[in-house]
Amino acid sequence: MAIRKAAGALLQVGGWDWAWLDHGFGTRDAGPWTPAQRTATLKQIHSDAIVRVNGQRGQIGEGDALITNEAGVHLTVRTADCVPVLLVDPVRRAVAAVHAGWRGTAASIVAKTVARMREEFGSDAGDVRAAIGPCIQRCCYEVGPDVASRFTDWFPELGAAAAAVRIDLAETNRRQLFDAGVREIAVADGCTQCVAGEYHSFRRDKEQSGRMVTGIAIREL
Repeated sequence: MAIRKAAGALLQVGGWDWAWLDHGFGTRDAGPWTPAQRTATLKQIHSDAIVRVNGQRGQIGEGDALITNEAGVHLTVRTADCVPVLLVDPVRRAVAAVHAGWRGTAASIVAKTVARMREEFGSDAGDVRAAIGPCIQRCCYEVGPDVASRFTDWFPELGAAAAAVRIDLAETNRRQLFDAGVREIAVADGCTQCVAGEYHSFRRDKEQSGRMVTGIAIREL
């Protein structure tokens, strides 16, 4: 299960070709690609807060993950180095979009989103498919010991860090999903900071950085 280039400068997951599903990871050239009148977003606050969408559109609150089993609404998150994650349960037809910065990752937001899908929709983690989109990779993500210490549950060796170290946000989220029971997990290649032509990066471009839109929707058939 690979993440690959698709139409309109989007990246999509090979194998997620159900007629009822629309999804994509934005790139630098994709721009806002979901229909504004059918899009739900959040004021992202680098948290583990999860919001269920049920009839709302536009910016519907604060948090960093959206879930729904409602057709006709695109759940979207915006990133420029942080980790975008899409979840789909093809059995219950439920979906989620997650923004996982280092704080959300340290708080296990993806695992909590899987648990919330179980509570709200009856999703079995074994049925859930996950995709981790373009983000800053370990090659460029250097943090201090105070941040590194928040990741020792997944990388125990970081507990010995006395100076700046590099951490792998994508792999941390992958491990959290696996520990939550998800077995089909696609991970995008490439680093948002390294690949200047393809991705926005806040670490590279600071306030001049744009944002990439990642979204997922259950189509109205």
